[in-house]
Amino acid sequence: MAAVSLILSCFVSILLLTERVNSESLQEKQALLAFLKQVPHENRLKWNESDSACNWVGVECNSDRSSIYSLRLPGTGLVGQIPSGSIGKLSQLRVLSLRSNRLSGQIPPDFRNLTHLRSLYLQHNKFSGEFPASITQLTGLIRLDISSNNFTGPIPFAVNNLTLLTGLFLGNNRFSGNLPSITAGLTDFNVSDNNLNGSIPSSLSKFPAASFTGNVNLCGGPLRPCKSFFISPSPSPSSSDAPSRLSGKKSKLSTAAIIAISAASALAGLLLLLALVLFFCLRKRRGSRKGQTKPRETTGNVPATIPPAGASSSKDVTGTSSGMGERNKLVFTEEEFTVSIWKIC
Repeated sequence: MAAVSLILSCFVSILLLTERVNSESLQEKQALLAFLKQVPHENRLKWNESDSACNWVGVECNSDRSSIYSLRLPGTGLVGQIPSGSIGKLSQLRVLSLRSNRLSGQIPPDFRNLTHLRSLYLQHNKFSGEFPASITQLTGLIRLDISSNNFTGPIPFAVNNLTLLTGLFLGNNRFSGNLPSITAGLTDFNVSDNNLNGSIPSSLSKFPAASFTGNVNLCGGPLRPCKSFFISPSPSPSSSDAPSRLSGKKSKLSTAAIIAISAASALAGLLLLLALVLFFCLRKRRGSRKGQTKPRETTGNVPATIPPAGASSSKDVTGTSSGMGERNKLVFTEEEFTVSIWKIC
């Protein structure tokens, strides 16, 4: 009898334990079934409702099978939005991978309930909207990958709430605005192929240029140096045409400047030539006036007594006086060299 009672007690304990386990995972099982029913998918997922959720494809439970530890459904043809009240109820989840599907819309707000989440992989989908605020509340995250989606708006400074983060991948989205300074101990980082602008914070400048390429208005760090008066133009479809138009304007301005300088030089040369002509004309007129007044001055200096005929002196040889002779020779020389200018005058 003792042996029978021992066997019965063990059997009852097993039944109670099994019922306890099933009651603890039932809520999470129903949450996964709700997700599967509301999200169209391919027939790769054949979850049997009568079986334990821990035995389903992509589902892993903890050691005592009391809660779901990991949910990995990459490339399973999931289409559409993640419904609220489904994955957000897996409060003990550590790893969530829904990458390489066709999920769209925004991340549900109840994702903030996944407080034990360590790794979140949502890359290569069609999620949209601004950076999910619910994700910034998952302070236990170590790896976050939401690259290759359609997220827009700025990258919030609240990313710094994820103090344990070592890998952050936000590339190939449409994030815009300045890149915030992220102080977490990141070892992997990528924001390439977005619409970010401004300077790269010093805390992120340690990463290679490949982590930032594809943001045409981003500068500093491993990229080109920023200008002291950096202006962040708003991105537009015609922004790629702006450099060509600007270079065309510069070339036109350069040609106009050359023409203006040439015209000014020619004008200056012409004015200089006219000034030379006027100068020689004035010299000619002054020389003529002096020639008319010199005989009067000479007769005033000649003695009253005229020497007898045949007499000669040094004055007769030079004409009047040595000074007048030299001036006559000087005038004659100027006439000889500037005759062409005098003809013009």
